[in-house]
Amino acid sequence: MGTFTSFSSERPYKIWAGAVARAVHGDRITMAVVDLEPDLLVPEHRHENEQLGFVLRGGVAMVIGGEEKSLRAGDAYTIPSKVPHLARSGPEGATVVDVFAPVRADWEKAERLEPSKGGWPV
Repeated sequence: MGTFTSFSSERPYKIWAGAVARAVHGDRITMAVVDLEPDLLVPEHRHENEQLGFVLRGGVAMVIGGEEKSLRAGDAYTIPSKVPHLARSGPEGATVVDVFAPVRADWEKAERLEPSKGGWPV
């Protein structure tokens, strides 16, 4: 990637069925806009990466390290490295921004889709 890009020009990663991430990678961090289909369960998982995020659109219920919270646009979350977490989008789906450190190198194994406009910007 060069200095500038747009999320709609990046090839999205199909992270799970119903979860698509449009990501920009730096040397040490990944920033992604992630679209979640309505009523989607992102199963419990954990990863080496520290993760910070916030909800752009819609709603998502998250369980992070056993603590549950329903989040709406403007709400943020912090997921420390190796902490188990899951998410369930609401009936309208959701778009979230996630920032990971270090880079999500494991996403390179995910299916890549053709560039397209995601759920944000609307």
